[in-house]
Amino acid sequence: MRVRTPLALLGAALLVLVGPPLLTTGSGADTGTQIPGLRFMVPNTPGGGYDITARTAAKNAEDAGLTHNIEVFNLPGAGGTVGLTRLVGEHGNGRLAMSMGLGVVGAVHTNKSPKTLGDTTPIARLTEEQDIVVVAKDSPYKTIDDLVAAWRKDPARLPVGGGSSPGGPDHLAPMLMAQAAGIEPKSVNYVPFDGGGELLASILGNKVAFGVSGVGEYLDQIESGELRLLAVTGPERVRGLDAPTLRESGLDTEFTNWRGIVAPPGLTDAERDKLVTLVEKLHDSPEWRESMRKNGWDDAFLTGSAFGDFLDEQDKRVDAVLKELGL
Repeated sequence: MRVRTPLALLGAALLVLVGPPLLTTGSGADTGTQIPGLRFMVPNTPGGGYDITARTAAKNAEDAGLTHNIEVFNLPGAGGTVGLTRLVGEHGNGRLAMSMGLGVVGAVHTNKSPKTLGDTTPIARLTEEQDIVVVAKDSPYKTIDDLVAAWRKDPARLPVGGGSSPGGPDHLAPMLMAQAAGIEPKSVNYVPFDGGGELLASILGNKVAFGVSGVGEYLDQIESGELRLLAVTGPERVRGLDAPTLRESGLDTEFTNWRGIVAPPGLTDAERDKLVTLVEKLHDSPEWRESMRKNGWDDAFLTGSAFGDFLDEQDKRVDAVLKELGL
């Protein structure tokens, strides 16, 4: 997450996950990137960012010939900390990985989870993406200026929905927007959903005034006209999308989300290295590069201990920003 505001600099980086498993072919030789029986856990509901990236990565890994018969499964709850607890409980299981990102970092704080990302084995940070501000096609808000003007008048009456629990990216982005607009963050009526899939129905049904989610989650709905895109949260406009940045719109802030992959604790060096190698091969594949382009994901590749250091930094920064925002 990259945030530049008068109050804090919340760094960021990426968003994706690599797909689970690989069953060996023919001879059954367990070499290279082949991990028989590998499973990939998605800690939120189908249709969300973790889910989209996991399933994309799994398909790309198969299409690139790195593995096949990859299993992706969802275990939603508590902003991703239900899945995190399950992952940590699988001590020594080198055939399980979990997609995650900034949302899980925040959920650990706001849900006071006894298990943290420090209990996991860091594998890789893959991508970074901007959040987007969207409304339903029949919304009265035609521009981001229209929305902000109404929001300033009565923040509590304009609920904003996000696909993450408090402390996650879809929560922090509108809070930073509010602060930049002169709105007290504590007065914002934030409605959390367990992933972008759940959030979408509430935006389309006008149950929230606007929604904040990852750019890759709603491209189809934006292109079909079901959703109206008002702004993007990053430092630059997103190629192919007709929407200003927040800063262009007079809100002095920017924000990016990231996603990555972690594994259970207690892996051997060989087990960890094999997972890292699989992700490296996926990252270098033309299939993955094309998926990043199509989904508006930016490359932010980082593996192993360097990713672990990044997770520690993000944990501290999320805690600091939540405190600075009075949340």
